[in-house]
Amino acid sequence: MKRLNLGCGDDIKEGWVNLDSSAIDGVEVVHDMEQLPLPFPDQVFEEVLCQDILEHLEYIPVLRDIHRIMKKGASLTIRVPHFTSKNSYTDPTHKKFFAIRTFSFFTKDSIKGRKYYFNFHFEKIGSQIITFEKSSRLFFFNRLVSSVVNMSPRMQYLFESTFLSRLFPAENIIVKLIK
Repeated sequence: MKRLNLGCGDDIKEGWVNLDSSAIDGVEVVHDMEQLPLPFPDQVFEEVLCQDILEHLEYIPVLRDIHRIMKKGASLTIRVPHFTSKNSYTDPTHKKFFAIRTFSFFTKDSIKGRKYYFNFHFEKIGSQIITFEKSSRLFFFNRLVSSVVNMSPRMQYLFESTFLSRLFPAENIIVKLIK
């Protein structure tokens, strides 16, 4: 199984192709993610991991190129900061903010029928969760809120659409897209 860890930083994964813009020990491919195309042939990877990188980029062209290098049926796991996360605004290199429905625009059955936005699409969302800070003074409440919010996509949307997202800010969104 061929796996790609994009923007890996020092999170080097054994058995994966680790790509980063910095020549860190364990990085096999040094490449700037904004310089497309990525240095891989079409349809080569069965699994791609993209943690804490898309918020630093103009991510739509990057997603298009990731789609190109994935095999049919492959999965792409993305972790990005939720728009209510303090980490969204703290890091001055963050260019984009994300909501739970952001990645729905890139699926075959795009929300609101807007599949004409892009010339590529993923078959479906395999899973999506909103995470909450674990080291917070509100840890107990965050665990409770997390279990309720992640009961269904409707609850996630309701959370984002109400005062609850401001009262209990989220940390990340983790979504798995299937090609």
